[in-house]
Amino acid sequence: MGMKHYPAEFKADAVALYRSRPGATIKSVAADLGVNTETLRNWIRAADGRRPGSHSTQPAASQASGDDVQAELAAARKRIRELEEERDILRKAARYFAGETRW
Repeated sequence: MGMKHYPAEFKADAVALYRSRPGATIKSVAADLGVNTETLRNWIRAADGRRPGSHSTQPAASQASGDDVQAELAAARKRIRELEEERDILRKAARYFAGETRW
């Protein structure tokens, strides 16, 4: 079986998906996308030169105002953005793989 070639945009989206899910493992993200675990690990290494297990951490929602409702709203908006990004990546992957099928 030959090597599969993935478009650069798909690779970048896969790395972004991995980074947007701090609790996820490379193995779980690779399985979601249908790519080999080592392939995804190599894409992550190529993207930033760090070890694949290290995640970039983002600071929690600011609560300087003391308003818990505003903090909860900010967290909900962040989660919505993450889910929309994941959805878009999976849609692109589905379109890519649908185009690869030769019946």
